[in-house]
Amino acid sequence: MRDSLRHKLIETAVAMNACGLNQGTSGNLSVRLDDGFLITPSGMDYAGLDVDDIVEVNFEGKSKGQRKPSSEWRFHADIYRQHADAKAILHAHPVNCTTLACLGKGIPAFHYMVAIAGGKDIRCADYATFGTPRLSAHVLKALEGRKACLMAHHGMTCFEKDLPGVLALAIEVEHLATVYSRILAIGDADVLSDDEMAVVLEKFKSYGVQDY
Repeated sequence: MRDSLRHKLIETAVAMNACGLNQGTSGNLSVRLDDGFLITPSGMDYAGLDVDDIVEVNFEGKSKGQRKPSSEWRFHADIYRQHADAKAILHAHPVNCTTLACLGKGIPAFHYMVAIAGGKDIRCADYATFGTPRLSAHVLKALEGRKACLMAHHGMTCFEKDLPGVLALAIEVEHLATVYSRILAIGDADVLSDDEMAVVLEKFKSYGVQDY
């Protein structure tokens, strides 16, 4: 079971770079276990990873394996503790999300699909040095009632119920960041009202559900 998850984690990490969400060895990816999580190792090329390179970490931060866990293991652990519905977490530095994050800008409800991240907007977490408890606290605050956030002067983070879902969510958030960046190059965004986003969020509860 765990080796299968390790394989899927590597496949998703490789796909994360292949689709342009991430570059080089930056970013990280994890998947929840009953007693902790599996996470990509620190500073290693995803394409060259083997199952033995994936690190197992418990929720207190104790790791086991032949590699060091990603330097951002802390906010992965904290997200899993705070969000019971988080089964997979992706952190990356996609170009447009990072551009907005370096301006300290979140993504407002310029388009109804912003609701895919769980709320009426996608917040930008305050800056703190990578790998620190302070950064983790900022990310947790930005993720209150949300499944994705930007991270000032850093990148983006999101979580979902599985690895395919978290990759799809990250791709959608980067697309929204791309469109919003182009809007800002032209002028101000026309933002949907909170009332309209409440309607959208309600409809999203059954979005993609095929059962009748």
